[in-house]
Amino acid sequence: MKKFLLFLILISTFSFAQKTLDRVEPPFWWHDMKNPEVQILLYGKDIATKNIELSDGIKIEKLEKVENPNYVFLTLNTSEIKSDQFKINVLECKKNVGNYNYQLKNRKSNSADRKSYTSSDVVYLIMPDRFANGDEKNDSRPELIERVNRAAPNGRHGGDLQGIINHLDYLKKLGVTSLWLTPVNEDNEKSYSYHGYAQTDLYKIDGRYGTNEQYSKLSAELKSRDMKLIQDVVTNHWGISDWIIQDLPSKDWIHQFTKGEGKYGFKRSNYQTSTQFDTNASDIDKKTALDGWFDTTMPDLNQSNPFVLNYLTQNSIWWIESADLDGLRVDTYPFNDKETLAKWGKSITDEYPNFNIVGETWMQTPPEIAFWQKNSKIGDIENFNSNLPSVMDFSLFFTMPKAFDVKDTSNKSMLKLYESFSNDFLYPDINNLLVFFENHDTNRWNEIFNGDIRYYKMAMGLISTVRGIPQIYYGSELGMRGNKDKLGDSDIRRDFPGGWKNDKQNAFDPKTQTASQKDFYDFTSKLLNWRKDETVIHTGKTKHYVPENNVYVYFRYDAENAVMVVINNNEKAQNLDLDRFAESLQNYSAGKDAITDKSYQLSPNSKLNIEPKSILILDLKK
Repeated sequence: MKKFLLFLILISTFSFAQKTLDRVEPPFWWHDMKNPEVQILLYGKDIATKNIELSDGIKIEKLEKVENPNYVFLTLNTSEIKSDQFKINVLECKKNVGNYNYQLKNRKSNSADRKSYTSSDVVYLIMPDRFANGDEKNDSRPELIERVNRAAPNGRHGGDLQGIINHLDYLKKLGVTSLWLTPVNEDNEKSYSYHGYAQTDLYKIDGRYGTNEQYSKLSAELKSRDMKLIQDVVTNHWGISDWIIQDLPSKDWIHQFTKGEGKYGFKRSNYQTSTQFDTNASDIDKKTALDGWFDTTMPDLNQSNPFVLNYLTQNSIWWIESADLDGLRVDTYPFNDKETLAKWGKSITDEYPNFNIVGETWMQTPPEIAFWQKNSKIGDIENFNSNLPSVMDFSLFFTMPKAFDVKDTSNKSMLKLYESFSNDFLYPDINNLLVFFENHDTNRWNEIFNGDIRYYKMAMGLISTVRGIPQIYYGSELGMRGNKDKLGDSDIRRDFPGGWKNDKQNAFDPKTQTASQKDFYDFTSKLLNWRKDETVIHTGKTKHYVPENNVYVYFRYDAENAVMVVINNNEKAQNLDLDRFAESLQNYSAGKDAITDKSYQLSPNSKLNIEPKSILILDLKK
């Protein structure tokens, strides 16, 4: 009986200790970081009323409490801690009621100097839930609310990390060098959770995708193939079911409105992010744009709160180190407070000087987008520097459908491309723009042009040969279609054919691709694999010529090499008088088609015949 009572006492004490310290974030850290300070969040019932001590005589640099007594923030100077492990003890009346074994790991020797994605890369965007199901056992998880239901367009379909790992060789052969996955951290909302942009646990991979260990395995598998992993980071908002949102450390952790709706005073953003730099904008419009919520289930984070900013910064650094990441993409970038997110970017690039971060700068014009790139002269007008290395070229994205518009009979549609690139002087780092014609938020290109592969070839050829980093969307290489305007997001996020074992057709295998899929795939593979070794495309200069008769000609060149690109957007073949391009052709007498390997003679006073609705990419020869 005494033994049984002792057992009950031990169980009770253990349970109490667990309730006293439920969360420790970040769960571990590293020695030898450039910034030696780490701020550790401790969470548990009334933990702020307890005493916190560290083992081994380790000093707490700063202990901070907030409005909610369930939180304590500890700041440690890791440069003064020599041990690899120590205990965080929670004491009440000198009695230990909770503890945590905290680790300080050793970094990889080249961690700070890690390389990142550049203009030599091709980025392939994957929505993991819709790509491939490699492990059916994790399709639904008991601890997560939404269950797999492939029949529901907006439901969970079962794609996962193992499915991606299983098809890395397919992507390698395609010519892809970097993967950007939409968020894979836990998103435990009741429905419509597959997209991942309403995260509920920033330190945990969603169990329906796999585990933290599998995420690190994906990174390692990519590196073994000389490929890279880019993480999608959401700094503007979390999911309303996030554990911190459910028990806020302080009211100002998120933006709340006294005249708003619901528990947190919900008020929707007006989405007018131009107010960030509009000198004529009213304060109320700017506040609504930045502090308003992106959606009802996405509370807007207050990055001006130093605890929030530090939490976001450390979380990104933690993933970079623990998963050996090669880059970041930041969702809804202009919706964040620009001054504090500039601090976030600087903290990361100070730690990793070669690290690339691209922001989703969903704006219409080059000046609006260029404002957000690091060292922008436009931003400098108001003494602002974003510290954001790369931006997404949405201006080119919006221009391309208009430039290739089949209904435009003005014979000047190609001039729109010329005028778009004429603004390149605005960007401080022109090679570090992400260029694309579709992604997970847009209509599929092949829907816009009714599956006509000629338009795909022109668009794909364009983004693969202009300045910047080309990004393609999963299934682009197969001619996948989808109409967001009529059928919603689910139609532009269809399942990749062959990603599920019972699929009727497997497009991962070139032998079982349809004739149409194979035409798209073969062109894409040839183009992207050619691009890999073309340094003149990666870092060369651009010279373009005013389009005539809807034919756009531009050259990429450096001191040693040159590539000539001709886009004919006419339904008739065109003969180009090469004399017009003498200044770019004077050192070259021939060219080789990057796709067909056909040779062309480029002698003076000759003409070059260009097929209708086509792109010609010539590797110039002396």
